[in-house]
Amino acid sequence: MPAPLLCVALILVAYLLGSLSGSLLLGRLRGVDIRTQGSGNAGGTNALRTQGWKFALGVVLVDVGKGALAAWLGMRFGPTDDALPPNALAYATAFAAAIGHVWPLWHGFRGGKGVGTLLGGLLVLWPTAVPWLLLVWLLVLVASGYVGLASVIAVACVVPLAWFIGAEADHARRLFACTAALLVLFTHRGNLQRLHAGSESRFERVRLLRKRT
Repeated sequence: MPAPLLCVALILVAYLLGSLSGSLLLGRLRGVDIRTQGSGNAGGTNALRTQGWKFALGVVLVDVGKGALAAWLGMRFGPTDDALPPNALAYATAFAAAIGHVWPLWHGFRGGKGVGTLLGGLLVLWPTAVPWLLLVWLLVLVASGYVGLASVIAVACVVPLAWFIGAEADHARRLFACTAALLVLFTHRGNLQRLHAGSESRFERVRLLRKRT
């Protein structure tokens, strides 16, 4: 297969893989659609709030796993010539999987927010960035109690990491970092609006910086 067609085919496969929503697939086994419960989002946070930690853990494993698999497919089966920079196609397939997660073909284009799937791609393509992302996410979460805010800030921190810690010539990584940050900002726009309005839900149990009464 010609290299351009192979690239398009791998990106399409990655999108279709990303369209397999962990919460909706596992929800069918339980007879529930979490898009009708809680916040209405088909992601890990809403799964935790509405179905419990065991269900949410399964959701996270599926959503992270498909991002990792999409990235691996891009690395393993992408063209080996010099038509693309190293790992460029793998970053593209990882991002395509995140797009599939947010707008899944198999589930009426109503999916999750993409953070777990992007994390899976990073685990394969840039694993040294993952501890920093998780550290920032955890610090913001325990300081504020807002999962959405923690997710937005954590993914946004990948952008300066790509510029100041990553290889200078790794333009694919930098583009992935910027587009991932923009995607997460877009998918969490409702959370940010509720945060501004003072109506965003908090995880009080993990919040350390709270007023004592």
